[in-house]
Amino acid sequence: MAAYVVFIRDSITDPAGMEDYAAAAGKARGDHKIERLVFYDPCEALEGPPVDGVVIVKFEDMAAAKAWYYSDAYQAAAKIRQRSADYRVILTEGV
Repeated sequence: MAAYVVFIRDSITDPAGMEDYAAAAGKARGDHKIERLVFYDPCEALEGPPVDGVVIVKFEDMAAAKAWYYSDAYQAAAKIRQRSADYRVILTEGV
C-alpha cells in the first residue's frame, strides 16, 4: 500500500539554511523511489492556521518511506531543515 510523507512548513527562520537543505535533500534521494505529488504549490488553509508551504511525496509503502526518512543522508538534511524552518512532518498510509 502506498505511503505518503507530508511536510507542512509553518515558517522559515533561515532562508540561506533552507537553500542548504534543498541541496542536501536532493542528494538524499539516492536510489529511493520517490514521487513528488505536491511541491510548495499555492495552498490555502481552510481550517487551522495558515501555512507557508506543503510538500507531499509518495513511496511504495511505509517501509520504503521510513527507509528514506531514517537514512543517514536524509537525517543529515533534516537537521539543516529543523534549524532553518518550522515544519510538521507526517507519515501516512494511502488507501
